[in-house]
Amino acid sequence: MTKTVGVIGGGQLAWMMGLEAPKLDLSIVVQTPQPTDPAMATAAAAVHAAIADVAGTQQLSDRGEVITFENEFVNLDALQPLAAQGVIFRPQLSALAPLLDKYTQRQFLATHNLPNPPYVTLDDTTAVEAVAAIAAPIGFPLVMKTRRLGYDGQGTFVMRSAAELVETWTQIECPPVLLEAFIPFEKELAVMVARSVQGEIAVYPVVETQQVDQVCRRVLAPAQIAPAIVESVQAIAHTLIERLDFVGILGIELFLGPGDQVLVNEVAPRTHNSGHYTLDACETSQFAQQLLAVTGQPLGRVRMTCDRALMVNLLGFESATSDYAEPRQQLAQIPQAQVYWYGKPAARPGRKLGHVTVCLAPGDDSAALIRQIEGLWYPAAQS
Repeated sequence: MTKTVGVIGGGQLAWMMGLEAPKLDLSIVVQTPQPTDPAMATAAAAVHAAIADVAGTQQLSDRGEVITFENEFVNLDALQPLAAQGVIFRPQLSALAPLLDKYTQRQFLATHNLPNPPYVTLDDTTAVEAVAAIAAPIGFPLVMKTRRLGYDGQGTFVMRSAAELVETWTQIECPPVLLEAFIPFEKELAVMVARSVQGEIAVYPVVETQQVDQVCRRVLAPAQIAPAIVESVQAIAHTLIERLDFVGILGIELFLGPGDQVLVNEVAPRTHNSGHYTLDACETSQFAQQLLAVTGQPLGRVRMTCDRALMVNLLGFESATSDYAEPRQQLAQIPQAQVYWYGKPAARPGRKLGHVTVCLAPGDDSAALIRQIEGLWYPAAQS
């Protein structure tokens, strides 16, 4: 049985994978550039190399029987020779290939009849004079996203006119971008889905996510939506992970639009912020599930262990070097609250520094808890 898992990436997702590994009699070795990165606190060992450093990944392959991913900042072409030499990547590189570029992700979804908003692309062959005509079928407002490496709202812009689109795209030096319709959603939803080496699939509860400044601030589990919508999301999750032949866990973000229309927003080929609540509120956390899947073991049960759960991100609201010990201690005193602090050496606005999970009993007021948590964490002007 696989005992050691190599993880490309050393952020908080790998840190939480490392928290779960000993419970499964496993250990992780991370490839990460800095000895201060969060996962250094829970990993058994590390290869200090940039995420896309293939020589570092070669060293990582010597330390673990299988390699998985914490993020998408990898060069698949450069990793192919390692796969050809027998290095085991899970998910496999072919499963990642359609997902790392937001345009090819949209194309993959469309090919398999999964619900997309209308979209087009601009790239380095697009003349500035042609931008307005290309965008016209989408209409305004629209959303412009850089096709690679964007996360937490970075590289995402809402454009309200052709002139604004041209000006903004030019200002960011005309990288390849995805243009997609702006969806007047009623709720934003997300779901985690896992698939084993043997093809077993487990779908976690559908959750509601709430964004502030395009960064996830809160997750409510399960989402308060009609059973038919839950079934629709579950069907999307099954189809997507099967068509990709994906081993591991996927995070799928969705829009619930007018008339209960469900559309896929984005797909993350890894553990995901919207699944952090599973650490305390599900029989098997998303991080344990990832390790079970990639090591060839049966998947764990995904049933919730409490009536409902709330997860609130502790986002940076200033540029500072602080461990915020006092507010963390106050948060930890909330009944049923679990505080996860990622140990990042510096705060900056919008940076994910930690999160709080609260398991709720019937009758508990989630809105009041959100106000309490955010009132303790954020300055009054930002809570």
